[in-house]
Amino acid sequence: MIGVEFMKVVILAGGKGTRLSEYTESIPKPMVNIGDYPIIWHIMKTYAYYGFNDFVIGLGYKSELIKDYFLKFKSLNSDFTVDLSSGNIEIHQNKSLEWKVTLVDTGLETMTGGRLKRLRNYLEEDTFMLTYGDGLANINIKSLLEFHKNHKRMVTMTAVRPPARFGELELKANLVKSFKEKPQLNDGWINGGFFVMEEKFLDFIKDDTQMLEREPLEEVTRINQLMAFKHEGFWQCMDNKRDLEKLKYLWENNPPWILT
Repeated sequence: MIGVEFMKVVILAGGKGTRLSEYTESIPKPMVNIGDYPIIWHIMKTYAYYGFNDFVIGLGYKSELIKDYFLKFKSLNSDFTVDLSSGNIEIHQNKSLEWKVTLVDTGLETMTGGRLKRLRNYLEEDTFMLTYGDGLANINIKSLLEFHKNHKRMVTMTAVRPPARFGELELKANLVKSFKEKPQLNDGWINGGFFVMEEKFLDFIKDDTQMLEREPLEEVTRINQLMAFKHEGFWQCMDNKRDLEKLKYLWENNPPWILT
C-alpha cells in the first residue's frame, strides 16, 4: 500500500451476469474465482494498494452470497482453533485485511445508475470513486485521482483500448465529446470503469430504471463535464467464459493487475 487518502470506493456488484451463466446460475459474477479469490477481491486489492480501503458495494443478484463471503472473510482466510465446549476461537495466522466494507442491497432489478443513486447516503465526502465488479486493470489510482482534481469537472472515466466490442468514446484532448454505449464498433477508446465522481452527478440519475452508461453519462457529456483518464496499460473485463479463462491463465503466469 502506498499513501493514504480517505475516499469511498463504490463497486457495483448487483448484476445477473447472464453472459457467464455457466457460473452465475449459482453465484453472482463478482464472486467468480480467479485463482483462490473472487474477482471482487482482486479489484479491491488494486484500490487498497493505493491506500483506498473503504468500500461500498451495491448488491442485487444473490446478494446473500457476497454478504456471507465478507462476514466469514476473517475465518476463511486465517488458521484458527475453536473450542467447541466454550465457543472460543483462537486465531493463529491472521490474514485479514485492513478494509472497511459496507454491503448494501440495492434491488434485484435495479439498473447501474439506480444502484449508484441508492448508495448516496453511504457516501460521506463530495468526491468518490466507482467501478464495476467484473473488470481488472493495473491503473495508477493516485494518478487517476490527481487528474480528476486538476480538471475540476464532475466525472472522470477511465478510457481503455480493449478488443472492439464495447461502447466507444469520442475524445478531444481529454474531454469526452461523445459517449455511446455499444454502438457499431470501430477502433478507439472505450469506457473501462474506474471512475472518479462528484456527488452532484447523482442528481442526473432519475430512478432505478436508469443505466449509468446511458442518460446520466450522456447528459454530463453534453454539458462538457465528463473527462477521460487514458489508460494504456492492462485492462480486462470478465464478460464471458473466454474472458474468465484468460484471466485465470494470467493469474497463473504473473498477473499484470497485481501490484507489489
